[in-house]
Amino acid sequence: MAFQRRRNHYYHRFRYLLQALSVVSGALLVLLGIISFLSPYPVETDNPAHRVHRDYSSSIDATDDAIVGGVSPFGVPVFRVPNNGMRSDRDLWTSRNSKYFHGCCNSSAKFLKAEAITHPNRYLAIATSGGLNQQRTGITDAVVAARILNSTLVVPKLDQKSFWKDASNFSQIFDVNWFISTLAEDVKIIKELPRKRGKTWSPHTMRVPRKCSERCYNNRVLPVLVKRHVVQLTKFDYRLANRLDTELQKLRCRVNYHALKFTDPIRKMGEKLVQRMRKRSKHYIALHLRFEPDMLAFSGCYYGGGDKERKDLGAIRKRWKTLHISNPDKERRHGKCPLTPEEVGLMLRALGYGSDVHIYVASGDVYGGEETLAPLKALFPNFYSKETIAMKEELELFSSFSSRMAALDFIVCDESDVFVTNNNGNMAKILAGRRRYFGHKPTIRPNAKKLYRLFLNKNNMTWEAFSSRVRTFQRGFMGEPNEVRPGRGEFHENPSTCICEESVPKGKRDSVSRKVGKGNDDSMRKEEIFEDQNVDDHDPEWPDMEEDDNQSGMGGVGLDYDGINSEEPELEDMLSD
Repeated sequence: MAFQRRRNHYYHRFRYLLQALSVVSGALLVLLGIISFLSPYPVETDNPAHRVHRDYSSSIDATDDAIVGGVSPFGVPVFRVPNNGMRSDRDLWTSRNSKYFHGCCNSSAKFLKAEAITHPNRYLAIATSGGLNQQRTGITDAVVAARILNSTLVVPKLDQKSFWKDASNFSQIFDVNWFISTLAEDVKIIKELPRKRGKTWSPHTMRVPRKCSERCYNNRVLPVLVKRHVVQLTKFDYRLANRLDTELQKLRCRVNYHALKFTDPIRKMGEKLVQRMRKRSKHYIALHLRFEPDMLAFSGCYYGGGDKERKDLGAIRKRWKTLHISNPDKERRHGKCPLTPEEVGLMLRALGYGSDVHIYVASGDVYGGEETLAPLKALFPNFYSKETIAMKEELELFSSFSSRMAALDFIVCDESDVFVTNNNGNMAKILAGRRRYFGHKPTIRPNAKKLYRLFLNKNNMTWEAFSSRVRTFQRGFMGEPNEVRPGRGEFHENPSTCICEESVPKGKRDSVSRKVGKGNDDSMRKEEIFEDQNVDDHDPEWPDMEEDDNQSGMGGVGLDYDGINSEEPELEDMLSD
C-alpha cells in the first residue's frame, strides 16, 4: 500500500514536470519563430555584389540553363542565371500602345514667319559649352532664344577647348545648309556676322542664368541687344527654361529632331554600323555604359574595390575644388550611383533577354577594364562595339575626333530595338526624348533606387524571385507612352508638347513623314532617322536628378547639375556629357 502511494506521488510529479517542459519548449519555439521572422538577410560588410574586382563565378552560373533557382543541401538559396530569357508578360522589343502616339511639332498659323518678326541689325551669337550632347541642347535652345529676341542667329560655335579637346566646328559635325534651310521660316540664320564698314562686328559678351525664361531674356538680353546690335551668349548650356509657350516648345522639337542632321560622312558610316548589327541578329540592344573613372569619381560612389579604388578615384576627385564630400552608402541608397556592368547584365536577363541577344556597347574606358566587363560579357557573349564591327581604316576619318566618334555611337544607339543606359545623363535624356518622339521605342533606364537593395541581397534568393522583383521595380522605366507625366523631367527627355495621341493606330492613318514647318517638304524622308543627335561615349554625363524616382519617371542615377559652381571651367567640361 505504501509502495502504491509512493508510485502515484512520483507519477504526478513526473506529469507536472512534463507539462512544464512542454510549456517552456512551446514558448521557446514561438520566440525563435518571432526572431527568425524579424531578422534581416545577412549583409556582407564589403558588399561583393557591388565590387568592381570580384570572383564572378561564385554567384552566377552562366552556362547552366537547367536550374533557375533552388536550395543547397545547407538550405541556402542557389542563384543561377538561366541561358534562356525568362517568360515575360510583355513584348521585349516594342512598347505597349506606341501605335497610338506620334511626333507632332508643326507650328500653328499664329506663329509668324521669321521675315515678319526679325529686326534688322539685331544679331545673336552663341558659344556652346561641354561635350557634344550638352552642346546639342545649347544649339537647340539658341534657336529658340533668337526667336524670343526677334534676332538673326549666327550659326553657333562648338566648344573646342573642353575636356575632350575636339577641334571640330559646326559644319564638320552637322549639315549646316540643312540646318539653315529647315528653320528658315522660324528663325533667320546666317553662317557668320556681316561686316560693318569693312570690319567684322565685335559682339558684346554676356551670360544668362541657367533656366532663363522668356521674360528673363527680354529683361536681361534684349536691352543690351538693342543697344549693341550684336550679343554673344557664352557657356550656353541649359540656359533656357524647361517650360515655355507651346509654340516655342514645338520649335525646340523642330530643331532637335529635324534641323540638326549629321554630315554625310558621319551618317553613312553610322548606317554601315547599323547594317552590320542587323546582319548579325534581327534585334539588338544598344547599351550606353557610363562607368569611366572620372564619372565614378565625380559621383562619389564606392564599388567595393578597396584601398586601390579609393586611391584611384580620390586622386581624380581632387580636380574639383568645390565638390562636396559625399556619403557613398547614401548615394547608392538614393539611387544616384551608376549600375555596374554586371548589374546591367543581370537586370536585362531578369527582364527576359536571353544570352543569345546581341548587344552593342557605347562606352569610354571602363574602370577596371576587361575584368569589370567580364560579368557582362559572360551574360551576353554577343558583345560588340564600333571598334569590333568596323575596320580600323574605316574609322580613321573619325578616330581623332571624339565628337565624330560619339556621333557614330549615337546613330547605332538610336537605331537599336532597345536602348539601355546605366545612368540618366545628357545622352540618355536626349535619346529617351528622341525615341519617344519617333515611336516610343523601348528605352530602359534602371530604377536604381529600388534595385539597390535587390542587388545587395541577390545571393540570398533564387533567380526566379530576383527576376520577378526586377520586373516589378522596372515598371515605369521602360520607355512606354505616358510613362512620364507631361511637364516632368527635362524637356529634351520628355518632349510631351510634341507628342500627339490618336484614337486610331498610326498604322491605319497615313504614315507619318518627318515634315516640319508649314510646308510639305517631301525631301524629309524616313531615312532622316540618321539626321539627328550625338552621343559622346567619352564624355562623363552628370544629369539633373529628382529624389522621387517615379515622380519624374527617371531612373535614379545622377547628380544635381544646377548645384555645381558654373564658374569652374574644368568642372563644367566634366559635367557636359
